[in-house]
Amino acid sequence: MATAGITAGLAGCLGGDGGAPEAVTLSEDATCDVCGMVISQHPGPTSEIFYADEQPAGHDNPARFDSTWEAFQFDFEHEDWSREAFYVTDYSTVDYEIRTDDDQEIISTHYDADSFVDATTVTFVAGSSVVGAMGEDLIAFSEAGDAESFQSEYGGDIVSFEEVSPELISTLGR
Repeated sequence: MATAGITAGLAGCLGGDGGAPEAVTLSEDATCDVCGMVISQHPGPTSEIFYADEQPAGHDNPARFDSTWEAFQFDFEHEDWSREAFYVTDYSTVDYEIRTDDDQEIISTHYDADSFVDATTVTFVAGSSVVGAMGEDLIAFSEAGDAESFQSEYGGDIVSFEEVSPELISTLGR
């Protein structure tokens, strides 16, 4: 499985058409580059970011995260790095589940390449009652109507990629 992850990672980094690297499937044992948790073992949105000529947390691209807010936090802290691609779980295209655990509504995790979408193109629901591995998060939808329906049911604020700021990130994760 590790070899498949490395092969997929290299294929994504090479980018075929010379454009941005394509999203890759994260391995079962991939850990978050902010908190160190094993991504596949925790609920919620996942993210990956590719940086040109960098080795995030000492490994090859992409940087990987068990929450969207941690991905943004990492990206804000590395503004001097050249971001090539930023991918987030697309809850418009995955068959997600919301379950209740310890009185919290928790959304399922998805970390295969097909579940990711370009973060700059989505509508986020920020700070809803539905949480992920690291508490309140940014839950991404490629279809704005899906984000609006989710917000109607679970609360939170509708935000675009450009509206995500360090100030917003500091309110999440609780």
